[in-house]
Amino acid sequence: MQNGPAVRRRKLGAELRTLRTGAGLTSGEAARLVGWHQSKVSRIETGASGVKPADLRSLLDAYAVRDAQLRELLLMLAGSEDGDGDRNRWWHAYRGVLPPTYRDFISLESQAGAMRTLETTVVPGLLQTADYARAVTRAAVKDLDEERLDALVEVRLARQDVLRSNPPLELSAVLDEAVLRREVGGPKVMARQLERLMEAARLPQVRLQVLPFGAGAHVGLTGPFVIFSFPSTSDLDVVVLDQLTSSLYLERKEDLRAYSEAFQNLQSHALSPHDSLDYIAGIGDGA
Repeated sequence: MQNGPAVRRRKLGAELRTLRTGAGLTSGEAARLVGWHQSKVSRIETGASGVKPADLRSLLDAYAVRDAQLRELLLMLAGSEDGDGDRNRWWHAYRGVLPPTYRDFISLESQAGAMRTLETTVVPGLLQTADYARAVTRAAVKDLDEERLDALVEVRLARQDVLRSNPPLELSAVLDEAVLRREVGGPKVMARQLERLMEAARLPQVRLQVLPFGAGAHVGLTGPFVIFSFPSTSDLDVVVLDQLTSSLYLERKEDLRAYSEAFQNLQSHALSPHDSLDYIAGIGDGA
């Protein structure tokens, strides 16, 4: 288990090592091409040290990496604030109110090609209405003044642009029925939130399934999780587990395999997307 910056360094280093060997270069040869000592290349590849955006571009040029999407993703992993698109850096305007773990999560979310998530308590942030987001944030973060609360809600809503980008993030979500039954923000707020879920479920890039109480015990009882998958390479995929004061990032292949299998299991026990829509509508009609 790693924190966000550490897991990104490790993943970046592993990918750079793959690109170097693919280019037929030893670490010493790569170092000579960019005018470094071999030890610097080794430290970067093992994740022992980070790499500046300018140095990363030099390495990618030396390895003849022309794939713009891959270059942009690797720059994101390096923590670059001057990526090639606004999608990479919109949240930097909110750095004063966002904890580092949240910024890391957003940076991964903004570059992922697909996101699989199990939610057992609240609606996923990408599908929340403004009023629901405000109620959740107020409950989760104590002693918030109105200005900071407004900023955090703005961030939550701005994150949702990944579902409308080109190409959009592909979102697969399994929601425990408790998410739909828990009244957050009052009856009117919850009724509108259920409507929003039904609207989102009809989008081609969103697959929404409900895990009803009738499904009984399931693997998701251990808690919610998110799996990010990235374009160009599966080696950068990561599992994120949210905790009260921090997030844990799982990068080992066996962890990714276990959580991927768990998500498939949850999908098989959940209602189909079509039946899930009807189920949400039924809860909304009964509210």
